[in-house]
Amino acid sequence: MTTASVAVVILNWNGKALLERFLPSVLQSSYANLQVIVGDNASTDDSVAFVRQNYPNIRIIENDKNYGFAGGYNKVLEQVNADYYVLLNSDVEVPENWIQPVIDLMQNDPKIAAAQPKIKWQQDKSKFEYAGAAGGYLDLHCLPFCRGRVFDTVEDDHGQYNDVKEIFWASGAALFIKSECWKISGGLDPDFFAHMEEIDLCWRLKNMGYKIMYCPDAEVYHLGGGTLNADNPYKTYLNFRNNLIIMQKNLPLSDAYFRIFIRFFIDFAALLNFVAQGKLDSAMSISKAHFHFLQQLSANGKKRAKQQIPYHKHAGYYSSSIIYAYFIKKIKRFSDLGIKN
Repeated sequence: MTTASVAVVILNWNGKALLERFLPSVLQSSYANLQVIVGDNASTDDSVAFVRQNYPNIRIIENDKNYGFAGGYNKVLEQVNADYYVLLNSDVEVPENWIQPVIDLMQNDPKIAAAQPKIKWQQDKSKFEYAGAAGGYLDLHCLPFCRGRVFDTVEDDHGQYNDVKEIFWASGAALFIKSECWKISGGLDPDFFAHMEEIDLCWRLKNMGYKIMYCPDAEVYHLGGGTLNADNPYKTYLNFRNNLIIMQKNLPLSDAYFRIFIRFFIDFAALLNFVAQGKLDSAMSISKAHFHFLQQLSANGKKRAKQQIPYHKHAGYYSSSIIYAYFIKKIKRFSDLGIKN
């Protein structure tokens, strides 16, 4: 049986320090039919020169400008031939055998379109990492959270999530996807620029009848915050705007606008919380996100998936409010939420 070809593609933007630190571990990967590619979003530092000088065998694909995470990957992957793409953040350290278990899982089921390994924190490998942990979920109001991370509470890994699991979304920090599914789905939405574009992609794939999986037999170590830190107002803007867009694009039409209406009130509560904390820039980011979402309502409406399956029938859906569970009921761990699917 021919080994499936895999392309690990690292998108870089002014990330020389991260490439110096984490690229060597990627090159130690043990998978047989592997190519490692650096896609560059028009960096202004000398990161491209660094890769050329130190790793002449690595293919570099240069974009003519910074297209963001979504557009950048779209441009680069147009030029990559492989059975599987792995979208890997530049701030991820990997062990030697991190690819084979995920590919084995995906090869065994034609309905699996995408998957992620266990994602742990590079600075303390006993803990899960915020952006992915043990797989992504959505709640009643389409708020994302993870097995192993609910809001800012990140769990230690004690093997409690060592089961193969169908999830709602796989993290873009280490996203495995079949290239044919990438092409059929249209890839990432470039209008997102960054943040939640992988949730949109996974939701589209689920609406097409595919599965998204979590593979605990492989793990990687994510530094996190390599491009935008958690308190960056632009990150706040992208998260709030893009969360509304994924709802409009992927929810059943009969459901979408009512749920978006409810989300506006939830987001307003978040805005008031930022004001109370003195984070006025973040509060303004939410207002800006809502304004731009409404401006783009018609354009995003045209992108709606042709096949619509009610999202509460998807695996990885939590039928209650994660805000209520976390802040009112004081449930801090995913395993205490009682999610069965």
